[in-house]
Formats: sequence, structure tokens, C-alpha cells
Amino acid sequence: MNRFVKEYGDMYHETQVMRDQLTSILGDAELAFTPGGSNPTLGDILKEMGDVEHTYIESFKTFKHDWSYRNSQVGLSGSVSQLQTWFTQLDADLKAVMEDLTDDDLSKSIDRGWPVPIFTQLHIYREALLIYYGKIAVYMKAMNKPMPKQWQEWIG
Repeated sequence: MNRFVKEYGDMYHETQVMRDQLTSILGDAELAFTPGGSNPTLGDILKEMGDVEHTYIESFKTFKHDWSYRNSQVGLSGSVSQLQTWFTQLDADLKAVMEDLTDDDLSKSIDRGWPVPIFTQLHIYREALLIYYGKIAVYMKAMNKPMPKQWQEWIG
């Protein structure tokens, strides 16, 4: 097990668990919610978050970050069960790729158009999740949905 997983693995798991907490209290109809204007639906935000996770997973495999991936599964952004299944697979893939990195790999860089150390890339991924959670919290509050305890403590 590399030093990143030893030192930060639990924190990453706890951050991903927040998404599971969210999807456990949502129904398919709520995924269609948008606060208006040019804002996407809640389901589209969740799908985009999955697309982003996929790009990070691939970046740890290829040492190049390619943002072009888009999941084309029909109905994904409108189905809680499809999103949950996909997130479970993504999280398993991320855990596997993180555990496969050696301590020597952690000193390598990922090409994002500029070099970023893998260790930093892992932190940027977690920050991306927290940014998505902040967006989602606004939607949840607009729908008058109760926030899970961890969401209240970490996001507000």
C-alpha cells in the first residue's frame, strides 16, 4: 500500500460516502429538478460528477488528463439506481488505481496541459468532489430536502 492510501485513503472514502448518502435520499423525479435559468438538472450535475471521476481515474492510469469523456448511457441522469450502480463501479475503479500506484509513482506527474504531481492530482480530485457537493447542496436546499448529517457538517 502506498503512502497516499495509508495517509489519506479513509478521507477519500468518507468524501465519496457523501455521494452515497445523497443518492439514498433522492428519487428519480428529483433528478429533474433545476433552480431555473441556465442551470442543469440535479441529475445532469450528478452525471457530470461521474464523468469527472472517470477522467481522474484514467489520468492515474495514463499520466495524462483528458477531459473529453462523457458517459452516453441512456437515461443515466434520470435514474438514481443507474447513477448508484455507476458510482459504485467508479469508486471501485478509483480505489484499485489508487492502490496500484507505487510510492515511486506518487513522485511522477500527470499532464493536464502542464505537469501536476500525482499526489496533487489526487487532492485536486477530492476538491472537485467538494465543489460538486457545494453545487448539489444549493439544489437540495431549494427543494427543501433535509441534508444528511455529514453534509451539514462538511458542506453546510
